[in-house]
Amino acid sequence: MKSLIISIAALLLLASSGLAESLPKLVDVGADKCIPCIKMAPILEDLKKDFAGQLDVQFVDAWKNREEASLYHIRLIPTQIFYDADGKELFRHTGFFSREEILAKWQELGYPFKDTP
Repeated sequence: MKSLIISIAALLLLASSGLAESLPKLVDVGADKCIPCIKMAPILEDLKKDFAGQLDVQFVDAWKNREEASLYHIRLIPTQIFYDADGKELFRHTGFFSREEILAKWQELGYPFKDTP
């Protein structure tokens, strides 16, 4: 019963998180006090701004939103999770991930986002 409730909560979370727009999504699960997470914050903000309408970028603070973070089955932070436009998980990375590495991974996954100057 508990896993059914968690599964329903996960579906509701995914349904309300922008998947209706049919955009690929990058979710970063971290915390506002973890050093690598702090270094990721401006990268995520730039990606969100530079690829608005092409890529949904979300941040989940694992310490402030433990229940939501648990839906992603995170073991370490920061963790970046790449989803296709249908919500299927494509790739997961733990630790700091630079803008260049993130865009290269999207390219490898078949999403050729063009980096803006």
